[in-house]
Amino acid sequence: MFNKVLIANRGEIAQRIIRTARDQGYRTVAVYSSADKGSPHVDLADEAVCIGGKTAADSYLNPDKILAAARATDSDAIHPGYGFLSENSLFAAACADQGVTFIGPDPQAIELMGCKRASKVAMQAAGVPCIPGYEGKDQNDNVLMDAAIGIGFPLMVKAAAGGGGRGMRIVTDASQLQSQLESARSEALSAFGSDQLILEKALTRVRHIEIQVFADTHGNVIHLGERDCSMQRRHQKVIEEAPSPVLTPSLRESMGQTAIQAAKACNYVGAGTVEFLLTQDNDYYFLEMNTRLQVEHPVTEWVTGLDLVEWQLRVAAGETLPLTQDDVRIKGHAIEVRLYAEDPAHDFMPQTGTVALWQPALVDQVSSEALQGVRIDSGIQKGSQVSAFYDPMLAKLIAFGDNREQARRRLVRLVQDSHLLGLRDNRAFLSELLNSDCFREGEATTDFIERQFSGNPSLSAQVVEAEEWAVAALLMSVGEQHHRAFHSSSLNSSSLNRSSFNSASVGQRLLKLRCGDEAQQWGFTRLSADCYRLERDGLDYEIQLVELLESQLRYMVKGVLKTVTFYQNEQTLWLTSPRGNLQFDDISLVVDKQSASGSSQVLASMDGVVVDVLVESGQRVKRGDLLVVIEAMKMEHPLKAGVDGVVNTVLASAGDQVKGRQLLIELEDEKAES
Repeated sequence: MFNKVLIANRGEIAQRIIRTARDQGYRTVAVYSSADKGSPHVDLADEAVCIGGKTAADSYLNPDKILAAARATDSDAIHPGYGFLSENSLFAAACADQGVTFIGPDPQAIELMGCKRASKVAMQAAGVPCIPGYEGKDQNDNVLMDAAIGIGFPLMVKAAAGGGGRGMRIVTDASQLQSQLESARSEALSAFGSDQLILEKALTRVRHIEIQVFADTHGNVIHLGERDCSMQRRHQKVIEEAPSPVLTPSLRESMGQTAIQAAKACNYVGAGTVEFLLTQDNDYYFLEMNTRLQVEHPVTEWVTGLDLVEWQLRVAAGETLPLTQDDVRIKGHAIEVRLYAEDPAHDFMPQTGTVALWQPALVDQVSSEALQGVRIDSGIQKGSQVSAFYDPMLAKLIAFGDNREQARRRLVRLVQDSHLLGLRDNRAFLSELLNSDCFREGEATTDFIERQFSGNPSLSAQVVEAEEWAVAALLMSVGEQHHRAFHSSSLNSSSLNRSSFNSASVGQRLLKLRCGDEAQQWGFTRLSADCYRLERDGLDYEIQLVELLESQLRYMVKGVLKTVTFYQNEQTLWLTSPRGNLQFDDISLVVDKQSASGSSQVLASMDGVVVDVLVESGQRVKRGDLLVVIEAMKMEHPLKAGVDGVVNTVLASAGDQVKGRQLLIELEDEKAES
């Protein structure tokens, strides 16, 4: 038995666990790094303890600091969430040594199933179908090369201790194998502390199907159906749904029983997920077992009507499973997508910055009633700092329906109508995927995005429409009065209309705005109390202002009433768009000047840590040469020379923490010299 639960995690999953734990009557303790001091999960818990600096290694990945926080707060249970220490067998063992209940499986099961090599050997012994490959202890290159020839190409090279696509390479020809082995080993050692590899036959046109299993300490093991996670990008899940659109009842039962068989083979306790690859011929093969709660667990909760965190708490407290297998019912359909701070148009570059506006679409704007069949698990709020120290996932958007199409439609609206301003995100990419013919028809396989979606407009630089420029110019023009009115204590109304402004007509004002690399000059003329003309190079927009809320504009243009969400702060405006967030800057008073150095300056692409500097002062480089590598949000980002030239100044060293746009290297441009 336990009474107080410390949640050894952050973000949306920390809040998710805290809410259920409190509902069950437990006291809760949050832990946080110095970077997360203002995070919502800190305020949601009964108590909170700062466990270290900004980096994960100094905080959420430090077992000693988490256990010290448990002792300081008299916490007698720890829930690890997912990621960080959730699948660390040494941490689970340390909790037991300290007399703290670890809400998860025992250390032996975590260690066994956390190693792809050892788990595959165990599954083969248990009669679970596995992908043909090599999982031997001998890691000699010659042994691996011989095994690869026997398996045949294409094949997968995988980190034995890995996950999430790291340390994973696909090899299509024997000539590539040596270099890919070296690359995978290096990444695996850096990411997981082990350079052991396994080889597997590469299966194409497959689905990723995972079975949710649950086991208690009394020998009961059941499954709660499947999740289809086939829509992936670089082996990372993008869309998850339950149930799968292709599983028949008999195939579901077969895969479910195989997952139970796998759980029993490792004496599993608690929540776990057994993952399979499903071929077009309905043959399935064991992929791995995740010994924790999954990111995508909400879709299982929707279709079963169960709270999986509550089940984790009950099992950890020694109770039997609340249901038997015969009691489990699957009803309706649920789909989930992951909201990331990243820019799909620039190779999904992670984004950092301040959340200027977070407006989840959970309430009908007309009736103010809660919308049916939608859920958002979020770890952010207005003002939250999105740093380079952690994974860029900010929230999960989930929809439920009586059938798959209803769930899909609801999720599309939820994605499109939930607004995040202050940094770029992947909502347009998600919306396009959900509306693709392939997903509509339930035909997605794990290679769909790379094979068929690479030309989608959401993956290209956004073209700003003329009307969006005009609306931005309008908001920039009336923004000063808008902000003054909203920050005035005498304003009682929640919105501004035409009576809020001086009704006198004014002459034309010129505004120069920048959005990305493009700048435009617009003329702004007030025609009447609520009507404005915006014009540029023959374009003429007459816009009637209908209502101006603090973060929402309703306007009439060309006979159509429209609504747009925005955030404005002095000289910067963020504007929502169906194709992605737009950032406009008022540069009317900025003097144009050409920078002689320009592209000869190598700037940090975002906040991060310098991994390597590959050049030194005086060295000659060519345009496109790799100069610096920085790491941010679990990814490495190469910075290359923009010109031919000579390294003049090196201002960074490996291990330095740098800010976005910080100057790292300056080159002498050969063209500039000539």
